[in-house]
Amino acid sequence: MLLDLEDLEERPTNSIPGFYERLKALMPSLYEHHCSEGVAGGFFMRVQEGTWMGHVIEHIALELQTLAGMDTGFGRTREAGGQKPGVYHVVFSYIEAKAGQYTARAAVRIAQALVDGEEYDLEEDIQNLREIREDERLGPSTGAIVEEAVRRKIPYIRLNNSSLVQLGYGINQKRIRATIASTTSSIAVELACDKEDTKALLEAAEIPVPKGRIIRSQEGLQDAIDRIGYPIVLKPVNGNHGRGATTNIKNWEDAVIALEKAQEHGRSVICEKFITGFDYRCLVINYKFVAAALRTPAAVVGDGKSSIQALIDQVNLDPRRGFGHEKVLTSIKVDHYTEAILKKKELTLESVLPKGEELWLKPTANLSTGGTATDVTDIVHPSNVFLCERIARIIGLDICGVDIMAPDLSVPITENGGAILEVNAAPGFRMHLEPTNGLARNVAEPVIDMLYPPGSSARIPIVAITGTNGKTTTTRLIAHIVKQMGYKVGFTTTDGVYIQNQMMVRGDCTGPVSAEFVLKDPTVNFAVLETARGGMLRAGLGFHTCDVAVVTNVAEDHLGLGGIDTIEKLARLKSTVPNTVRPDGYAILNAEDNLVYEMRKELKCKIALYALDPNNKRILEHTKKGGLAAVYENHYITIIKGGWKIRVEKVENVPITFNGLAEFNIANAMAATLAAYVNDFKIEDIKQALQTFVPGAALTPGRMNVFHFKNFTVIVDYAHNTHGIQALGKMVNHVASPHKVGIIAGVGDRRDEDLMNLGEESAKVFDEIIIRQDKNTRGRTPDEIIGWITKGAERVQPLKKIITIHSEKEAIDYALQNAQKDSFIVITSDVIPDALEQVKAYKKAEDEAGGVL
Repeated sequence: MLLDLEDLEERPTNSIPGFYERLKALMPSLYEHHCSEGVAGGFFMRVQEGTWMGHVIEHIALELQTLAGMDTGFGRTREAGGQKPGVYHVVFSYIEAKAGQYTARAAVRIAQALVDGEEYDLEEDIQNLREIREDERLGPSTGAIVEEAVRRKIPYIRLNNSSLVQLGYGINQKRIRATIASTTSSIAVELACDKEDTKALLEAAEIPVPKGRIIRSQEGLQDAIDRIGYPIVLKPVNGNHGRGATTNIKNWEDAVIALEKAQEHGRSVICEKFITGFDYRCLVINYKFVAAALRTPAAVVGDGKSSIQALIDQVNLDPRRGFGHEKVLTSIKVDHYTEAILKKKELTLESVLPKGEELWLKPTANLSTGGTATDVTDIVHPSNVFLCERIARIIGLDICGVDIMAPDLSVPITENGGAILEVNAAPGFRMHLEPTNGLARNVAEPVIDMLYPPGSSARIPIVAITGTNGKTTTTRLIAHIVKQMGYKVGFTTTDGVYIQNQMMVRGDCTGPVSAEFVLKDPTVNFAVLETARGGMLRAGLGFHTCDVAVVTNVAEDHLGLGGIDTIEKLARLKSTVPNTVRPDGYAILNAEDNLVYEMRKELKCKIALYALDPNNKRILEHTKKGGLAAVYENHYITIIKGGWKIRVEKVENVPITFNGLAEFNIANAMAATLAAYVNDFKIEDIKQALQTFVPGAALTPGRMNVFHFKNFTVIVDYAHNTHGIQALGKMVNHVASPHKVGIIAGVGDRRDEDLMNLGEESAKVFDEIIIRQDKNTRGRTPDEIIGWITKGAERVQPLKKIITIHSEKEAIDYALQNAQKDSFIVITSDVIPDALEQVKAYKKAEDEAGGVL
């Protein structure tokens, strides 16, 4: 968060009377924060000596999350560049984003209360955070599967706010929702949810099940009881996880109440004979038995002195119990089921149980209602193992929970009177992952084994491109090469998201949301992702790792935004992309850009370099050591591999280079060539793809789009900063034209010197400048922006012809309608589609008029 300390900038903690004492009293557990001192109590030492409030708020935010069951520990507080004194970036890690956001605000409130000497209810914040955590985070079963995937370096994307998760990318993705997988049969899930059909199938297969029938009324209930006798069990036909179920019913009054509870979940109810014994859950994954647990309902044991409520409170003091799923066990809550049990036994919460008497407080043994679990996997009789695996096959469930009531699972249930009570789709894993007693079982492991058996891949190749200029052209060229190789490509650019060359989303799509759009698409088997500064600052990359990263250049642009106020910081930010390359992948770096070349020092992957100059010292040193590089030599794009040179294609045969005039596109083509080469594409295929990538409004919108009119030529380009105008200028300077016109614009969120430099570079290239204005001026007035650009242009040539036309459309109209013979007009556009359509309309009108505009 961006934090303004206001007057507290002048008040370190040791100058605020009583601050240290109040902080220590409110949050004594901050003693565990070592801080820079490196020892327990180190943070408190810093507070006593005097530290700044931003630092305190950072530590409060971390500890507050830990107290709410989200243990996390990374934090940094740094002065925010380009801001007034007292403004800081406070950075801290989080487990759940919404909890992190709540914590940020709460930490500020807590600090202010401590400064002011006011009372503060910390427990309210902790409880609110617990509730946010339970609402937002993955449940224990889904979370365990995701954690196992992460351990195996399988990427994941959360697809909604609950438990729907994508594992893997693109065509290799699998999905899970809780413990239902994309491999799970929908018919099997429906069968498991229909207790009547499940029971019929099992009974027909000679599986022992309790006697019973389906009822829908009290008359049917009476008839069923007359047939099977007490005790009975009532549960909804379409129920799961014990919802609406009541067991061991021994009289009519309780049966009527249980029927009402069951019918809250559906009209049809199963009435079965209650089987005596213990409640077991067996788990079968991929039709193989993996775990079993003995489940016991939430209960208390009397001591002859304490009330039932006091006994519940005492049980809840167990450090293993917590709110929701935060710990191994869930705290016991008194609900209507508890009240019904107490009423039935003629007890209240104030009643005192005799010493040693056990009282079950719930009708079912679910962990989520305070029950306990004991692992019994190793004692299950082979006959029962076979029985469970057979049941999973009969129902067709690849992730299957089998509920068994039996005296003992170490004996075949066909011999001890046990029975199968239910077959469950989406069985909970918590009792196996974190049993109250016994050995924990990693039951998520066989799920991942099933989804991704040995030899299968969860990933698709990812090439990520970043830099200041040239990103989009390089992205499109790489995507074109990959498509020519037969892949189904998804790619992102500043003008949209494309799946197999079809635009799916229009607009600047270079952030993490767009990257995930591609990686979520099940038709894509190769991703090429343009990755810009803004998206990284806002929300990261959108992918965990990539196979190849290209860094084109780093130039002064967007400085002063998001805390990035120097070109060195901008380079540091962009280095995030090559830092995500897998160890066996490649970072492709521009050796002629000092800041890009420096990135190689911290990378853990392979490195390939490129440069226009074949005698570049960095290239020579790199290739002498056996490194891979690309250069522009003897008019060819050339790959150097150790001591060997491979001629890929003559530049004049690569359309985007405009016969070699567009040097920046030669560089882009070299980067793309290397990206293809390290993906093991054949030189012949790369060569053909370079030849067939023809720049134009369709293939490369806004990137050197040329329109030849009868008396003049127009180029539409996205060049939007000084570096871009410089690169474009090198090409324009080679154009033989008596009059060169540039339509340019500045952006309000750029620094004064950036706007002046833009004007200065434009004046070096064009004979006439038309200054237009972007639709979004981003914090400045149009006159202010235009003034700085004009000032920069006049530094080069005071009498330079400069015209100001605010509307881009009107500026283009003016330039085309007043074009001199043989003039060369460059339109640097903010809204590329609109500019292209406008120029196309003029071209069409000229063509229809027989060459007269």
